[in-house]
Amino acid sequence: MTHPDAIIKKVWSVCKAKPMPEPVTVVASWILDEVTATPSTNTVQETSAEDLVKIAVLTYDAVKQFGVEPRIAMLSYSNFGASKGAEAEKVREAVKILHEKYPHICVDGEIQGNFAVNTKLRMSKFPFTKLGDQQTNTLIFPNLAAGNIAYKLIQEIGETEAIGPVLIGMKKSVHVLQLGSSVREIVNMATIAVVDAQLKQSEL
Repeated sequence: MTHPDAIIKKVWSVCKAKPMPEPVTVVASWILDEVTATPSTNTVQETSAEDLVKIAVLTYDAVKQFGVEPRIAMLSYSNFGASKGAEAEKVREAVKILHEKYPHICVDGEIQGNFAVNTKLRMSKFPFTKLGDQQTNTLIFPNLAAGNIAYKLIQEIGETEAIGPVLIGMKKSVHVLQLGSSVREIVNMATIAVVDAQLKQSEL
């Protein structure tokens, strides 16, 4: 059996359209009509600050396709410079670049997961954040391990419907079903693929 990552990489070599070194996937979870997009870089095990910037921009565009205005939290184990570790500094640098080059995107970090999703808690400790007092609906994880773990937990214990992974950054509407996908998951992915194809066609 061919591993999904191998299939994705072969498709990516032909259909890539955006400036990413590897394919990126987004997992969308529906919670009370809100979309939580959880980018899970299935084949990018470790990311640089520049990679995270590209992932954030691609994810912003992908979430907009769901009819939702993205409010993006760049996740880390640190909050706004509290730690000097390399992983936190990488996320911090990515946020700095995003603020400078993409001021129209509502994004901030680095920030811990609980502060990202709990608006009241976030505002009590970090009222200066660009996320403001609105609910964050898009989470960017710093690497493969964090994103994949979060995605699998959402699938198993969250009272949500997880749709994905959805490939982003492709010229064509190309998506991969996971092993053991249910009928509902296949239908959801087919719907995403059709909408994606229509949007790409309209851009031509």
